Formats: sequence, structure tokens, C-alpha cells
Amino acid sequence: MIDPQLLRDSPDVIKASLRTRGADESLVDTALEADAARREAIAAFENLRAQQNAIGKDVAKASGAEKESLLATVKELAQQVKDASARVSEAEENAAGVLGALPNLVLEGVPAGGEENFVTLREVGMVPTFEGEPRDHLDLGESLGILDMERGVKVSGSRFYFLKGAGALMEMALMQLGMKVALENGFVPLIPPTLVKPEVMQGTGFLGEHAAEVYHLGDDDLYLTGTSEVALAGYHSDEIIDLSQGPLRYVGLSTCYRREAGSYGKDTRGIIRVHQFQKLEMFSYVDPSDAEAEHERMVSWQEQMLQSLGLAYRVIDVAAGDLGSSAARKYDVEAWVPSQGKYRELTSTSNCTTFQSRRLNVRHRPEKDASTEPVATLNGTLATTRWLVALLETHQQPDGSVLVPEVLQPFMGGLRVISAP
Repeated sequence: MIDPQLLRDSPDVIKASLRTRGADESLVDTALEADAARREAIAAFENLRAQQNAIGKDVAKASGAEKESLLATVKELAQQVKDASARVSEAEENAAGVLGALPNLVLEGVPAGGEENFVTLREVGMVPTFEGEPRDHLDLGESLGILDMERGVKVSGSRFYFLKGAGALMEMALMQLGMKVALENGFVPLIPPTLVKPEVMQGTGFLGEHAAEVYHLGDDDLYLTGTSEVALAGYHSDEIIDLSQGPLRYVGLSTCYRREAGSYGKDTRGIIRVHQFQKLEMFSYVDPSDAEAEHERMVSWQEQMLQSLGLAYRVIDVAAGDLGSSAARKYDVEAWVPSQGKYRELTSTSNCTTFQSRRLNVRHRPEKDASTEPVATLNGTLATTRWLVALLETHQQPDGSVLVPEVLQPFMGGLRVISAP
């Protein structure tokens, strides 16, 4: 959540951020009212408690009729304190809900507007050309015997699939290549849980506008994660961590689950939008003053991956209205998908500033003996199943085979070309 003190001192700053997102500014006024009501309820409760304590001391000294009168007052005050405590709980719950509904403050320079208002920062690589119409990844994958949608549907329903043979090897190779890059840059590898508690899912901001995409196990009250970001953000919840030696960096490899509610058209074909996939996710805990620099570093590692795979791509500065509630800025890296003749998102990286850490209570001490302060958190994807779409289509050959990028070959037993069986 945002800093409550900022809400009280500079509500206009938050309103300006909401305007940039195209969101309702009245959320700020509602939050201010809820925050004021919470503080008033706490003050009333504390006043009654003070009266109760004071009279308690008088009772100990009194006797006879005076004591009886004081005891009656004590009884009445006890009920008032109980009622006031209930009002505090109600006010705090309401304030937490209202403040929690406020999205993160957008950083200066983020484009205003919605999805169509992104800004292209750079385009890298040569867009591939073909003599005829390029085949799409599903056609290629099925003809090569490495992608089986039909049996995925038979076993699990729509938007499920089997990766087979070289297809399975290529996905694992991507993850191993990404892990190599992560290790070279100081990330600690984790295999995180893929089921998390509601407070962790809520803390990362995934139970807001994206709640419809999240699978919930009602009997257990646990959520299946759509990214390792969730578990990695919760890893240090309710802790004071040491950032004196620089960022704490983790990279999580996990199976991920998403309903993909509302997607349509070409995205329903193949493995562009599916319910289950693998992903390698970077996550950094940093001093807030270093967050923007860490964001740029994360993008550079993502670009390193795409360049090594021979993919043409562009980096975009995502517009505020398309950020999601937790991100203060997000860069998407989109690769060229030949069958669609356009760039499609392969990976993104977000600077969440202190939004998630305030919810999850992750703090650090900027200096020895100083008071604790919230840390900044950032996340970014280094590899995911969707990358196979761009890889297969970009490196397809006239005879229907697919060249394996050189950097993946060591992880695929030296395989250089995927050919039809």
C-alpha cells in the first residue's frame, strides 16, 4: 500500500497519480475519510481506557457507598471500552480495505493513459523475413512432434498442452540458460511453493483487478500462483533484512497457473495464453534509493537473454493505466512473432517501490541503529514457456525444421536442428 503519511500530507500527489492511470480520484477522499475515522476511533478508545485505568486506582482507595458508585461506573466504562474496541476493529478493517484499494504511485515520466499509450524505448535486432507465409508455432510444433495440444485438451481441457521431445528439452534449456544468467549476476536460486496464503497473495497485489485470473482452493484457502513473484515477495515478510551489502536477489523457478479469463482471438491458439506454464522469475529487495537503477539492470539481463537467442524485440515503457496496482513503472520486452506480423510480450519487469513491502512488512535499517524503513521490491521474468512461440517461428526453415540457437544447444544434448520425425 501507499504511505499513509503521504496520503495525509499530500493527497494531491496521489490524485495526480490516479489521473495518470485514468483512475477515480475520489478514491483519495474516501481513503482520507476512512483514515480519519480510524484515528478518531483509536483516540476515543484510548481515552476511555485511560478513564478506566484512573477509576480503577480510585476504587482501590475507596470504601462504602463511594466504592459502590465507582464500581458501577467501572462496569459501565468496561462496556463502553468493549464497544469502542469493536469500533476500532471495524474502522481499521475499513481503512485497510480502502487504503489497500489505492494503486501504487506512478513514477515521474511514466506515459499517461491506457494500453495504447505505451512508449517504445528501443527496437533491437532484425525482423526475420521469409520467402512464403511463415508457419505459426502450433503448426510447426505439431508437425515436428514437439507440441501436442490435442492430447493436452483430452487430459486437462482447453488451453492445456504437452511439450514433447525437443519441445520439452527446449523449454528446460531456456530455464537453464536463464538460471546461468541469474547466477552470474548474484541471484540466489529458489524453488518456491506454488500454493500461498491469502495474505501473501493480497500483499503482492494480485487479488485486485487480476483476481479473476487466480485459481483458489476453497477447502484449503490457498491460492495457486501465476508467478514466483508472489512467493518470493512473501519470503521475507515480517522481517528486517540487511541491505548493507547491496540488493538481495532471488530467482524462482516454478510452474505457474492462470485462468487467462477474457483472452480471445489468436491468443487462444497454441501456447500464447495457457493455464499452466513454466517461468523463471527474478526478484530483488533493494534500498528504495537504488530501485530505479535495479530496474534498468533487470531489463538489461532480459535483453541479454533475447539477444543471445537471436530474437528481434522492442522495449516499451508501459502506460500508467496498464501498469497493474503494484507497479510504479513497468517495462515490457516484446519479441517479433512472424505469423502475427507484430511484437508480442515475452517478458516484463516492474518496479513496485515500497508498495508490496508495506503490505508484507519487509523492512531494513538504512544505517546502523537507525529506525527501520520499508524496502523496495522489483520483479522480472528471465524465461517462460511463451518464449517458445517466438523461438520456433523466428528460427523456422523452408523445409519445416527449426534451428536451435547456439546458446541452447549445450542444454539440449548438442541438438542443432529440430526436424520432423
